Amino acid sequence: MVRLGHGVVRGKTASGVHAFLGIPYAAPPFGANRMRPPQPVQPWDGERDATAYGPTAPKGDYPPQFAPLFPEVVIPGEDCLNLNVWTPDPGATGLPVLVWLHGGSFTNGSSSVGAYDGSAFARDGVVCVTVNYRLGAEGYLFLDDGIANLGLLDQLAALRWVRDNIAAFGGDPARVTVAGESAGAMSVTTLLSMPLAEGLFAQAIAQSGAAAHTLTRQQARTVGGYLADVLGVAPDRKVIEAIPLDKLVQAASDLVVEVQTAPDPAKWGQLALSLLPFAPALDGAILTAMPIDAITAGQGAEIPLLIGSNRDEGRLFLVPTGIIAAIDEPTLAMMAGAYGLTGDDLAVYRTNRPESSCGDILAAVITDWYYRIPAIRVSEARSAAGATRTWMYRFDHPEPEANHGLGACHGTEVPFVFDTITRPETHPLLGDAPSQAAADRTHRVWVEFITHGEPGWAPYDTVGRTTGLLTDNINPVDDPAGDERALWEDIR
Repeated sequence: MVRLGHGVVRGKTASGVHAFLGIPYAAPPFGANRMRPPQPVQPWDGERDATAYGPTAPKGDYPPQFAPLFPEVVIPGEDCLNLNVWTPDPGATGLPVLVWLHGGSFTNGSSSVGAYDGSAFARDGVVCVTVNYRLGAEGYLFLDDGIANLGLLDQLAALRWVRDNIAAFGGDPARVTVAGESAGAMSVTTLLSMPLAEGLFAQAIAQSGAAAHTLTRQQARTVGGYLADVLGVAPDRKVIEAIPLDKLVQAASDLVVEVQTAPDPAKWGQLALSLLPFAPALDGAILTAMPIDAITAGQGAEIPLLIGSNRDEGRLFLVPTGIIAAIDEPTLAMMAGAYGLTGDDLAVYRTNRPESSCGDILAAVITDWYYRIPAIRVSEARSAAGATRTWMYRFDHPEPEANHGLGACHGTEVPFVFDTITRPETHPLLGDAPSQAAADRTHRVWVEFITHGEPGWAPYDTVGRTTGLLTDNINPVDDPAGDERALWEDIR
């Protein structure tokens, strides 16, 4: 049992790890709190059971091609603004803390996904916290009405809860590393850029997501209008709040599926490339500057940052549906042109991959446009602002033949980071025989960074551009695929 500011929680212990699950960090976001900033938790009497995951935030389904690869957990209930804590010893003091923000395109995912089990971090001396936050329209609907970025506000509320309560679990509130993958990583770089987040974390890790997908005010307003059109109502918050929750969630999910499977550029504009209709928006109050601009100006420069991407990110979007085999030369040229590359640029990719298909080359282009180059831009911006403690990585495991052609695609690094590769639900993504040596190495890199502030190779700068390539070993390389990186200057 652990006593918190709002009451006592009772967790469970297994193999020397103490787990406290489903602890509320804010009041249920329903009733009078619906589509409003997070409100304080109400104290409780007696012991609160914390032996099972709490309710998940309202959400739809993943697009069908992704559902087998990212098993969703759905737990009903209104107390969905909750978090989970794994600790080696609630009676300890001064332990480093990891706060994890899950991915899922800002419309899916939860902190109760099995791959995020924090036991291995606790085993290795880190207090691990995983967080639920509002998703889709509940978290990111923008109507230009003075209420925006509720999902971000949830994350800030969770970080404040950690600051105020983590010592009760043995953690040090001055040694918090905030980390996330995909939408979670985009959240991390957004938080890094925000004055509102100052003092809530000491380090940051951004996996496969960076400060390039924030919606402009106009983009966010347009998405809000499209959602209202689908619902057949006016773009007014009170009117949309009156829509049954399941209908609203489905309408938002349908918009995401449309953007991610058959986007019309004439309708969606830049969002047809970014694929994120619900995401943090430049509202002028919570988010006052584009994250990359704030980082360039020096915001967050004092925070050590580990940032990177996976070698084969883009294969996730082409392999599960079989589209990768249907890409021919005209399609490759058209798609690469949409991302800003010329025929001469594509020739560089071909030269570096002489045995690759057109689909393989398109996957490499998508990987760079969506993930690798935005991460590099954050590192470059920090370097220009005088930040000296930025490390870049590239996750290079497994090879495509080991996991149904996916390779080191988007999301594959997460079970290696958490050392949860033995969980059977990860195998559709990782293959049936994921490397424990790669998990041991990758997990250790994260533990070393969280605990000691360095991952094990030289920091990134714009001279050497040192990047740690991760498999079952660390291979530091200066400017990997530098000729391809150079193609994106003035484009991305």
